Amino acid sequence: RTMVEIIADHPAELVRTDSPNFLCSVLPSHWRCNKTLPVAFKVVALGEVPDGTVVTVMAGNDENYSAELRNASAVMKNQVARFNDLRFVGRSGRGKSFT
Repeated sequence: RTMVEIIADHPAELVRTDSPNFLCSVLPSHWRCNKTLPVAFKVVALGEVPDGTVVTVMAGNDENYSAELRNASAVMKNQVARFNDLRFVGRSGRGKSFT
């Protein structure tokens, strides 16, 4: 399936990334540090990625290029890596927008 079809099936849930082969969940515009996100964060592969592949996400903003994350690794299954308890820790962008 194409990126456009997948995004159309999940409006306001998935966004494009800098990589043309992956989509990810939309993050809230503001979130308190060390709190679980309101929904599980997902990375969706548009190409073939074998089940069992470990996916690690990284984040940052203008003030902190490498935010400290907790539970930032998940396992790919059926082209989706689901991060059930991804948390931004410490001064990883608290009070900042995710853009």
